[in-house]
Amino acid sequence: MNRYLRDNVFLGLLLLGVMLFSLIFGRVDMSLADVWQGLTGGKDNPVSIIVRELRLPRVILGAVVGAALGLSGAALQGMLRNPLADPGVIGVTASAAFGAVLAIHLGFIISFPLMISFFAMAGALVATAILLFISARDASVLMLILVGLGISSLATALISLVMNLSESPISVRDMIMWMLGSLENRTVSDLWFALPFIGFGWLLMLNVGQGLNALSVGEDTAKTMGVNIKQLKLRIVVGSAISVGAAVAVCGSIGFVGLIVPHMVRGLICNEPGPLLLPSALMGALLLTFADILTRVPTPGAPLHIGVVMALVGAPAFLFIVYKTRENMR
Repeated sequence: MNRYLRDNVFLGLLLLGVMLFSLIFGRVDMSLADVWQGLTGGKDNPVSIIVRELRLPRVILGAVVGAALGLSGAALQGMLRNPLADPGVIGVTASAAFGAVLAIHLGFIISFPLMISFFAMAGALVATAILLFISARDASVLMLILVGLGISSLATALISLVMNLSESPISVRDMIMWMLGSLENRTVSDLWFALPFIGFGWLLMLNVGQGLNALSVGEDTAKTMGVNIKQLKLRIVVGSAISVGAAVAVCGSIGFVGLIVPHMVRGLICNEPGPLLLPSALMGALLLTFADILTRVPTPGAPLHIGVVMALVGAPAFLFIVYKTRENMR
């Protein structure tokens, strides 16, 4: 077994271990035997209800969303050849957040909560369409970043407008809570909503490794190696937008995962952009599952949101990445 395969197997086993611990850990103490009974016992058993309907969808959703964010971050950093790129740079995260905030403002949070996910997904798709339309003739790295930043700024401004116009303090509070990101009370319905979109995004991005390796030495060289640059960028942009949009739709805004995970993998497993994809997905799933466990640690006042935990971890990591990048550029 070569080192790359061994490291990925290790990450996969570690992820399974943390997911199992996440099933055990919570407000109601459980043992491994309780979890097994919950998974295999009758549906009316209280333990089964807790394990099957509350903890299992939450744990799987956290791992899936973390993998989507980690994979998207690695693919975008390879495509843009920018170590500070993350899914937010193409404007999808903010656009999905605007869709969700608008749905809460319209009152769907009580009558039809799943409409929040539909609106968020619609926001992500509209942002992707605008990005592709404006950059259709010139899909250069600079153009993609500029258009993405413009979309992100516009979506952020629209979020502020909706919150400003909302007359209900309860709605504003719901918007703020949703934007902090959370996996609490997520159900099987949320999982089934997100899986098709995230799975499609994975399919688009997981086999772009060779193209990213060629792109790392420059677009002109990659073209001489037979890489279709336009198609490669289209697959990564659409794959990232759809998977991240679905992730934001069901969990809210969770930052820093796509930014810091590829750097963690680069330091531990490999440096090439292509082989970075799979371990980044595994590391993203591992990181978000672990962060979700931290949100269940009792705290004075309100419980922690996973977006807050990731910000507390990610912001110092971001500063360290900037510092290391500056050192490497000298």
